[in-house]
Amino acid sequence: MLSFEIVDVFTDQPYAGNQLAVVYDGQALSTAQMQAIAVEFGYSETAFVLPPTTGEADYRARIFTPTEELPFAGHPTIGAALAAVGSGRVEATGGAVVQECAAGLMSLELDGASAKLTSTAIEIGGAVDPAAAAAACGLDASRVIGAPRTTSAGYAHNFVRLADADVTAAVDVPGHLEKIYPFSFDPETNAVHGRLFHVGVGEDPATGSAALALGVHLVEQGLVSGDGVHTYAIAQGAEMGRPSSMLGEVVVEGGEAVSVSVTGSVAVVAKGELVTLPSAR
Repeated sequence: MLSFEIVDVFTDQPYAGNQLAVVYDGQALSTAQMQAIAVEFGYSETAFVLPPTTGEADYRARIFTPTEELPFAGHPTIGAALAAVGSGRVEATGGAVVQECAAGLMSLELDGASAKLTSTAIEIGGAVDPAAAAAACGLDASRVIGAPRTTSAGYAHNFVRLADADVTAAVDVPGHLEKIYPFSFDPETNAVHGRLFHVGVGEDPATGSAALALGVHLVEQGLVSGDGVHTYAIAQGAEMGRPSSMLGEVVVEGGEAVSVSVTGSVAVVAKGELVTLPSAR
């Protein structure tokens, strides 16, 4: 039997935010068994907390959607860190932990039921055709503001800026872009209203990896400028009945983003045991 917890990430209230299953002590499981367990839970992601393979990390996480393993994702990283420390399986040294995952080492600062994840794995990808970006949201290209683009801070997303009402009106149209993130941005308050449509997952109520990459995009688009630290507050998930909140932070040097962070809270919903495991294959 394996122990697990179900936590809601990017919220301080149960039954909001983004659901995550955290499974412990599954180092004997095959990849296929982990994938089957992720299918059984059916959440956008399931994280397996495992012993690290390097002395630089406090633990290792493998992250699965119902259809594939991911190299990195934000809400499983924050949720797994807080759950693992809360369970006593991982010790936070000086309020910090280092997670090993397929994308590399991720550092987190923990403060009670919240955690701050920082990434310096910044990449600016290519331009995205406005018509394709709009079509992925069920909208006309005339609704697009600025230049859609792919950016990454560990996991790439396609960003398209819209008016706030158009973000609300957007719908998931599969078959266009794998991960489309329509968002609105208020330049006076740095408030963001975002949504994510992800092939194989559907709409996501809170997306930490997108929150990180969004900081890179905001700088690249000139929506935040000037060297120093810039914060932006993201609201996501209300359209799904699972309101979520994330605080993003981007550090700019020489006019370019050099690091991005996302901070969020976690609420524990359930604890239990997997009494039957998938057959090894």
